[in-house]
Amino acid sequence: MIENQAHPPGVVPLLHKLARTGLGALRNRGELLLLELQEEKARLIGLLAWVAGMLFLAFMGVMLLTATIIFLFPEPLRLWAAAGFAVLYLTGAVAVFLVIKSSLKHPPFAETIEQVRKDGEWLDSLN
Repeated sequence: MIENQAHPPGVVPLLHKLARTGLGALRNRGELLLLELQEEKARLIGLLAWVAGMLFLAFMGVMLLTATIIFLFPEPLRLWAAAGFAVLYLTGAVAVFLVIKSSLKHPPFAETIEQVRKDGEWLDSLN
């Protein structure tokens, strides 16, 4: 009778192999995340450069249009037209400032942080 010399591996080697596989998968995912973050950073920088160019050109266009409209007024009224545009632009700037200020009150990743907190509470309740 031929005896089977292959013994199944023990629990400790299996746990060790499982841990190494898990850590390898985590490392792989981490490297992928870092690579994607670098790509997104480069894409965002390029996008910001295009946005800066667009904003500059839009600003120049609005200023030239404003100057053209002011020069269309008779000379005694030009100062009043310029003051009207100044009030209009300052009112718009204050409105934009208030919108930005209110949007900065919300912390970034608030929902993700809340979900991680709930997961932690759930894990604590298992003990």
